[in-house]
Amino acid sequence: MSAKTIFAGFGGQGVLMMGYCLATAGMSQDKHVTYLPAYGAEVRGGTCNCTICVSTDEIASPIASQPEVLVAMNEPSLVKFQNVIKSGGVCISNATLISKKIPRNDVTEYRVPAGSIAEKIGSARSANMVILGALAAATDIVPLSVLQDTVASVTAKKNKAFAVLNEKAIKAGYKFVMDEKKKAAAKKKKKKKTSRKAAEKSAKKKNVKKK
Repeated sequence: MSAKTIFAGFGGQGVLMMGYCLATAGMSQDKHVTYLPAYGAEVRGGTCNCTICVSTDEIASPIASQPEVLVAMNEPSLVKFQNVIKSGGVCISNATLISKKIPRNDVTEYRVPAGSIAEKIGSARSANMVILGALAAATDIVPLSVLQDTVASVTAKKNKAFAVLNEKAIKAGYKFVMDEKKKAAAKKKKKKKTSRKAAEKSAKKKNVKKK
């Protein structure tokens, strides 16, 4: 198994922290990991992204020309990277700041209102943790429990209240995507049932005409 993920947004959104947590979670499972951050001209407010590769095999290159996963925290980041996602890949976008849907039908997109969810939990700053939880639900790169333990360990120096918010945010993001998956499955099942009924109805009409 090998999965490359690009996290992108602007400075101050916790983009690099998300990447670092995913990389650390991968290492805790004895997987091969690379972490490649990239900064814009400014740190806070400027553009930044990082590429994380988590693999069960040795990694030839940390660069991701076609990542399996894109996490876009703002619209410019989505526009910049939306066309490089590997066909069949996953895009997780922060719907609080991104109004557009990805213009591709070969990529599964989860539009997560991370900012809104984080505010309901108690801190808008936890939006990146909401997205991490969503990532755990949308992919099988690392299990939710491993990601939770990693975040708790990485942010151990923060106060207890902050740690509690992070845990709540991760769970909320995970639940949001799992609920979206259930809705999509139900919709697909309903569509399949409708198509089957239409086919049966058509077949009955043909039999009537033959008689």
